[in-house]
Amino acid sequence: MDGTGPLLPGERRTTRSTCCYCGVGCGVLIHSERTAAGERITGVEGDPDHPANFGRLCSKGLALAESARSLEGRVLAPQLRGRRQEARRAVDWGLALDTVAERLAGIVERHGPDAVAFYISGQLLTEDYYVFNKLAKGLLGTNNIDTNSRLCMSSAVTGYKLAFGADGPPTCYDDLEHAKTVLFAGSNAAYAHPVLFRRLEDAKERDRDIRWIVVDPRRTDTAAMADLHLQIQPGTDVALFNGMLHHLVWEGLLDQAFIDAHTTGFGELKQLLREYTPRMSAEICGIQAEDLVTAAEWFGRSPAALSLYCMGLNQSAHGTDKNLALIQLHLATRQLGRPGAGPFSLTGQPNAMGGREVGGMATMLAAHREITDDTHRAEVEALWRLAPGSLSPRPGLAAVELFEALHSGKVKAVWIACTNPAHSMPDIGRVREALQRAEYVVVQEAFADTDTVPYADALLPATTWGEKDGTVTNSERRISRVRAAIAAPGQAKPDWWIVREVARRIEARLAAPGAAPLFQADAPAAIFDEHRAMTVGRDLDIGGLDHARLDAHGPQQWPFPEGQAQGQPRRYGDGVFPTADGRARFHATAYRPVAEQTSARYPLRLVTGRLRDQWHGMSRTGRVARLFAHNPEPGLRMHPDDAARRGLRSGDLVRVSSKRGELVLPLEPSDEVASGTVFAAMHWSGQHLSSGGINEVSQPATDARSRQPELKHAAVRVEKAEFGWHLLAARRGNALLLHAAVQPLLKDCGYAALSLQAEAGAAIDVAWLVLRAASVEAMPADWLAALDHALGLAAGADTLEYRDARRGLLKRVAWREADGENFIDGVLWTDVHPAGESLLRNAIAGDAWRRPRLAAFSALAEVERDPLVCVCRQVTESAIRAEVRNGADVPALKQRLGCGTVCGSCVPQLNRLARETASA
Repeated sequence: MDGTGPLLPGERRTTRSTCCYCGVGCGVLIHSERTAAGERITGVEGDPDHPANFGRLCSKGLALAESARSLEGRVLAPQLRGRRQEARRAVDWGLALDTVAERLAGIVERHGPDAVAFYISGQLLTEDYYVFNKLAKGLLGTNNIDTNSRLCMSSAVTGYKLAFGADGPPTCYDDLEHAKTVLFAGSNAAYAHPVLFRRLEDAKERDRDIRWIVVDPRRTDTAAMADLHLQIQPGTDVALFNGMLHHLVWEGLLDQAFIDAHTTGFGELKQLLREYTPRMSAEICGIQAEDLVTAAEWFGRSPAALSLYCMGLNQSAHGTDKNLALIQLHLATRQLGRPGAGPFSLTGQPNAMGGREVGGMATMLAAHREITDDTHRAEVEALWRLAPGSLSPRPGLAAVELFEALHSGKVKAVWIACTNPAHSMPDIGRVREALQRAEYVVVQEAFADTDTVPYADALLPATTWGEKDGTVTNSERRISRVRAAIAAPGQAKPDWWIVREVARRIEARLAAPGAAPLFQADAPAAIFDEHRAMTVGRDLDIGGLDHARLDAHGPQQWPFPEGQAQGQPRRYGDGVFPTADGRARFHATAYRPVAEQTSARYPLRLVTGRLRDQWHGMSRTGRVARLFAHNPEPGLRMHPDDAARRGLRSGDLVRVSSKRGELVLPLEPSDEVASGTVFAAMHWSGQHLSSGGINEVSQPATDARSRQPELKHAAVRVEKAEFGWHLLAARRGNALLLHAAVQPLLKDCGYAALSLQAEAGAAIDVAWLVLRAASVEAMPADWLAALDHALGLAAGADTLEYRDARRGLLKRVAWREADGENFIDGVLWTDVHPAGESLLRNAIAGDAWRRPRLAAFSALAEVERDPLVCVCRQVTESAIRAEVRNGADVPALKQRLGCGTVCGSCVPQLNRLARETASA
């Protein structure tokens, strides 16, 4: 276990590491081997000894080995170009590092340090983050370094700091088992944090008196399992929490002694709360006042109330107020500092916490220090051996401001690492313009197929999951080791190494004579030692930790000062807070509406969220065909009544427009959203769509304190998109190669979407690429020829074709023969006709074609899509409903079909299907 160095020929190894998806920080065991083709990851399983997951993984984590198996789409060598219109060319590392250093140093010399910016990622390791931060703030003297954590966690951070005096949840995962009331706020934990959700389900199964309250504008799978679902209007969370606290004040359910002894500011908040009667608050939220009172009673009278919250609170122009209003429910009732109680922000990325620890954002310094604090800057200067006054006292540009400054020319160069802002930022049309206008763009990436890579003047190949060494910190402040299972492919290098090598070159050019060298650490363990020295005496003191201790004793929580035997699971149990007077702070949080109101022109509220089996922009999960099974296509969910009023039906292509842009999506009527609200998943990017995804229309307004954008809500209109020409094309084979060949053709269509589909019984490296496209008129012949070439579907001996030039129809079916039987190998259909879909479903099912080949062009009965519910066991909805009709409950479904017994991500849907089918 955990051997080091290259694998020997024929050697197999199991390595302990950490998952690279959400902030749960699950431990994984990575199985690897060396064959004649080189080192490769062969499998992944949950680590039973890791305290975050005890061996459990979600569907995404279980598919990590499949995502790492192929090198298709990996960046394997540095690439440079001299001018934006040129193609990049592969170069060696020496030239790449020299060029990046020279270009950045030159811009600093001509325009000053703030002409350069860094945009990095919560998926970097802590050691990577640390070196980036030291380069920007310590060497260049700019605070223009921000991270995609700004898009997910900055309001939670600001809320914690304003209320408690420091960042970091006061809770731990053990609280999931001890909580008697669980309040989910803006969190579809069943999809976004399924491993933690399993622990909550188990606790509720053991204790039927546990109550769940879910606050969400959608009836998600999490909400469907709640004892009370508060389906509020988007953005009204502050009114809800203020109304609940009003009731708690009225009923005398506060811990007044705690408020008096350990907090300040409650008098001002209490004055504000007079306006928020349960009835008035409920009217703002669009719910029943009785339900609001019930939620307040359950929370206030509970022996232990735990709040779990995520992007529904954070991604808002008033996200800080939402966080504060929820935290204040805990402070006023002293629901924190003991088992099962506290406000627990669930992190969206594997190391968003670690990035904050090293100060890797534009508004903070290392170890929770403040940029504007003279003493804090002096402490960092001393630790980094900088001359006094070296650090800039001006906060840097946060994410939205950074790209605005790039757009205006104030920032000349940007270095982007391990993130994809051309997809994930709000109002991405403007972000694309900013990247195009930039003087110099550096992209440090493992994968070539992201929407940001085309803008790179320098593309630097980085290692990725399974190849990296360092640490991450999860949502409960627990630091875990990440270990490399295999050697990096090609010329890929660790992120910290790339940054250090560029930094050394810049340092040789820009550093003052006699200045102490900043970048001597030459391994992750040495970098971690620098980081921990920065934390000593701070609230997150990890002076007692290093790589050796983590290797010997496993993951540990902070604070963990030197001399301690273990970290601190919970914080503030003694009522002492890291503020000047040791007291927590209440704040008057008035309700304010969403940044963009609906109107006659844009009458619908768009909310966004996650799918169960995909993650972020799908640069990794999008490589695994079976992860598309649960949601094989993008879509816009709309209440059936709203669709009927607009004359829209399921599958219609609709145009979604806002003041900023538009995109086309297929319609999915669904009563999970309320009338007047529509929903779209955030994962689909320009790698899978003819547009850049839902952020074509999203809202760039930001919270004034956290500077986090309102990605969760925008005002839109939805109209039917009229297209006269439609295409369905699919091909079996190496789906990643096929995807790379077809993706450049998407942008020419009025609508186009690519997905991967697993074939039943096929080898793991064989899948189907499926393209659906539409246009006002038939696409030109050269576009169709390019598609034929990309898919290998040109006419030939094993390809049948039907053409009707007068009607503009083209139907083509490719065949293969195996074991004396015919199988469909590819389909191209330019007619909207059930036969095309039926042929495709027949092929993906792996069924032999036992009719004459020519019969493929005859009209076939349409086969309804049978959604796959359990990805792990390949169990469909129809099979589940059939068993329920035969008397099966969820335990029986698990026993008979195996669904819900591997990762468990489908259990919420099993519960919902069982209820629906039994009551039908």
